[in-house]
Formats: sequence, structure tokens, C-alpha cells
Amino acid sequence: MRLTVTLCGCGVLTLVWCTSLLDALPPFTAHMLMHMSVVAVAAPLIAIGLAGSHFDPALRWAWLLAPLPASALELVIVWAWHAPLLHHYARHDAIGKTLEQGSFLLASLLVWLSACGGERSTRRLRAGSGIAGLLMTSMHMTLLGALLALTPRTLYSHGHAHTAGGGLDALQDQHLGGVIMLLAGGISYAIGALWLLAGLLRPHVTRELRI
Repeated sequence: MRLTVTLCGCGVLTLVWCTSLLDALPPFTAHMLMHMSVVAVAAPLIAIGLAGSHFDPALRWAWLLAPLPASALELVIVWAWHAPLLHHYARHDAIGKTLEQGSFLLASLLVWLSACGGERSTRRLRAGSGIAGLLMTSMHMTLLGALLALTPRTLYSHGHAHTAGGGLDALQDQHLGGVIMLLAGGISYAIGALWLLAGLLRPHVTRELRI
């Protein structure tokens, strides 16, 4: 089961990184679908598959993998790459795109593994800060998505984008990308936080029912 989950996460990365699946979409929408596929789908699947295994870095370097600092690091990385200058570099340079997508994956894996990895005996202690870290990430993803979806002007110089089924201008493309980030990024990390909270509450609920 653990291997299957990990392979599913790697399969998502293969689809969005190594195929032309997103090529027909407007540029910013395609970028955001790739970004969310990496951080909100692939990274949590890979992290869940690795958590508690021999490949879990939280087993060896628990002191380095703290959820709140990991979430703060992801905030810096995500917001930095969505600044116009770095975004332009990533969209128009293969090395820039590799650095961008690689940093997205590593930062997100750090967050998810910090929240749900580590020794089984200490996982409940880690879960509390994991909930805070995942909620913090959910909030900053939602905030950035809302900024992109609601701003009245284009932040990036893509010119006009067109879909195969109809035209989108650059601002509409940016708005759609923002909505994708707001929903996928915000919801994925919030679900992760709720999953950890359910794990914390389950023994308590069981004891209450026995009483």
C-alpha cells in the first residue's frame, strides 16, 4: 500500500512534468495546474508513502524537520517564484523552470513529511505542530490565490492566452490560475490538517465512548 501511494505521487509528477498534457491550456493556467499538481497532489502522496519508512528523513533528522519552519520556508519559496521577475525567468528559461518546480516539490515534501513523518512514538507530539504548519500553508496559498484571482490588472507579461475551446485574455488567464491555486492549494493542506486532527482526537473519542 505504501509503495502504491508513493508510485501514484510519482505518476502525477510524470504526467505534469514529462508529458504535453498541459500544453493546450493558457500559460498561467497551465503553470498553476502544474504547481498545484506538484504541491497539493504529488507531494502529499509521496510523503504519506514515505512517512515512517526507512526513507523518511524525519526519522534521521527529526530536529531539522519542524512543521512551522517548513511552512514558512514554503511560503517564501512560493511567493518568491510568483514575483513577476522570477516568474518570467521560470516561464522562459528551462533552467529557471527546473529550479522553480524542483523547489516547489522539495519545499512541499518538507512540509508534509514534517507534519506526518517521524517515529510512531512521537508522531502524536509532532501532529499538533503539523496541524499548525499545514493550516499556515493553506492560508498563504489561499491568500496568494485570492490576490491573483481578484487583482484588476495583469501581473505577468504573457500577452494574450487562448484555449483550444475559446479565447482567454491575459487577465482572465491569471484570474483562472488564481482560482485554481485558491481552491486546490487551500483545500489540500486544510484536509491534511483535519486528517491529523482526526488522528489526535480518535483515541480521546474512544475513551469517552468506553466511559
